[in-house]
Amino acid sequence: QVHLVQSGGGLVQPGGSLRLSCAASGINFRLHTMNWYRQVPGNQRELVASITGSSSSNYAEAVRGRFTISRDNVRNRTWLQMNSLKPEDTAVYYCSTTMQSLQYWGQGTQVTVSG
Repeated sequence: QVHLVQSGGGLVQPGGSLRLSCAASGINFRLHTMNWYRQVPGNQRELVASITGSSSSNYAEAVRGRFTISRDNVRNRTWLQMNSLKPEDTAVYYCSTTMQSLQYWGQGTQVTVSG
């Protein structure tokens, strides 16, 4: 009954911006930390950013200063705003949360930085 549905992503030029969105249902959204991960083939899935229910945020060093995570506890949604994108940001991005020791994932969305 927990569902995370992502939107956004696509192809963007280096230096450009994209915004990813994740809509959550089936959870008491405001009590849960929301996370954005990314994964490149051959690499471990990497935590990019997280935000607590009270909107305290944390970022991986590779994206700090360029990405911003936010949330809306009324609309049950979290966003990842990605600015100054680099080719090395190319990956499949996933939103995630944990409830009762189980981790739930969005369907993933491809972000490609090229050109």
